[in-house]
Amino acid sequence: MQRLPNLIWLRSFAAAAQHLSLTDAAAELGLTQTAVSLHVRSLEAELACALFTRAARRLTLTQTGQAYAYSLRQALGDMAFSTASLFGAGAEQMLTVRVPISSAALWLAHRLPGFSAAYPGITVRMVSQVWGGGTPDAELADVELRFGNGNWAGVHARKISDERIVPISAAGDKRDKHDLAVLQNGPLVQILGFEDMLLRYLNANHLTPAHGVTSHAVDTTVAAIDIVAAGGGSAVVLERFARTAIKTGKPIAITGAAVEINLAHYLLTTTTSGPSDPAKHLFEAWLEAALREGS
Repeated sequence: MQRLPNLIWLRSFAAAAQHLSLTDAAAELGLTQTAVSLHVRSLEAELACALFTRAARRLTLTQTGQAYAYSLRQALGDMAFSTASLFGAGAEQMLTVRVPISSAALWLAHRLPGFSAAYPGITVRMVSQVWGGGTPDAELADVELRFGNGNWAGVHARKISDERIVPISAAGDKRDKHDLAVLQNGPLVQILGFEDMLLRYLNANHLTPAHGVTSHAVDTTVAAIDIVAAGGGSAVVLERFARTAIKTGKPIAITGAAVEINLAHYLLTTTTSGPSDPAKHLFEAWLEAALREGS
């Protein structure tokens, strides 16, 4: 069997990769920043590979470091949960997971049974919110997922997905499904807070939107998809949401090629710890794997 690197080094690297901060990693592990830095550099020396790109007061994972951190989080999560289950109090663990309402209804809810089947000792309590913002509160949620550009004041967020947008219309619409003039000229269903998705999609196809073609404006993708399904117009939504809606029987159709965007799902991280940590880390690793598997 191939010898593993020092497990202390691996734990320090995993924490530093989680927070992209040696200071926050040290606070989580109860070590000094110097110790965590030494562990990470020792690991890089043993692997003969840079895992971080270092700049003034900022860490960025290299491509290899990102892949290694991803697999390491899964392994450490499994180990922590197995240890807690076998040698802890033995009680079922409860996780509160806070998720944007559309991400909950149009993606996560349909995958939670798979998590529960794999980890029956963890009960997930999912709470949804329309608008994500503010500082994460560990007393309100063990895990918080947000969607956006990652720039939330006072919050450290780690990107765990890449997203694409697609246009949708009612499945029974007789118009040419790939005629983007239909999307350009409306009627349209806009999602409040993400009105630029339509503009991004049209710009990617060298088109500009016509004026005054919005017929409905709603605050969730869930409502937008329902209006589109009822024949109320076209919309631009996340590809993963559209595909989940179609798989679960919504009468909508994707009417154009997917376009990449710079918005994504992010996990919010904190330096606090508690009895639910093994389940939390395991769920976060599972969530990241599920998001990176695609729509």
